[in-house]
Amino acid sequence: MEVVRITPRGYCHGVVEAIRMAKQVGRERHGRPVTMLGYLVHNEHVTRELEESGVRLVPTADRLVGLEQVDAGTVIFTAHGVSPQVVDEARRRGLDVVDATCSDVTRTHDLVRRLIDDGYEVVYIGKRGHPEPAGVLGVAPGHVRLIETIDEVDELDYPQGTKLAVTCQTTLSMWDTAAIIERLIQRFPAIEAHNEICRATQERQEAAVLAAKDVDCVVVVGSQRSSNSQRLVQVVEQLGGKPGFLVDNPGELNPNWFVGMRRVGVTAGASTPTQITRAVIAAIEAIPAEATAATG
Repeated sequence: MEVVRITPRGYCHGVVEAIRMAKQVGRERHGRPVTMLGYLVHNEHVTRELEESGVRLVPTADRLVGLEQVDAGTVIFTAHGVSPQVVDEARRRGLDVVDATCSDVTRTHDLVRRLIDDGYEVVYIGKRGHPEPAGVLGVAPGHVRLIETIDEVDELDYPQGTKLAVTCQTTLSMWDTAAIIERLIQRFPAIEAHNEICRATQERQEAAVLAAKDVDCVVVVGSQRSSNSQRLVQVVEQLGGKPGFLVDNPGELNPNWFVGMRRVGVTAGASTPTQITRAVIAAIEAIPAEATAATG
């Protein structure tokens, strides 16, 4: 089996910095409680490594509820960001705060604050239940409306003359987001558009779609929790026109996927450790030729 290694893939700058910060805190505060409020990044291997180093996980989507389980020590805010209410509550409880929010997410928070200060109502494109939108909505409660799909654009109802702006979660499909923004502009021609999909997400999606044209399928190495990994599979299938498979480790590979195939593209989500991707590549390369032979 020939493997095409798609680049760029794997860790982005925000994930690298978040992991560096968490590990540094774990070393410096050895013996004192250190808690990550939710998954630092959406990858089980990273989470397990941090837990083994003494960083406790509170696995809750509701960060305020999660804080009720942190009595003392240091709390780490994840790369996805948190609302100002969570920050205030952590400090009220006397906790040491380490903010590992990705700089791209922080930029979106700052953008929303500026827009609200300038009198705008904000439409935010994101995935319900994901921590990144939860943090952004908390920046200006009551002034940010979350939508997921193009159909929801038609359900929006703002009084005539309302100043509107749109922005988005950083890890979405760039093509889906562009279509939703286009529909918003059709409905509200004066809306101010800010596409905040991060550069790392865009580059990985573009590379995966391009590579899909020259391979039989694409394997994305990443967690089911990872929005950007899920979107890589989506764009490969919808825009690259090839099957996409998401695996967290080599054990999740199914040789039946590759029957009749000879070239497999491999990429990885932005929070996937390099050693896991290498192990998946090695496992694909080791699949016997007879396992991939066309049947019938």
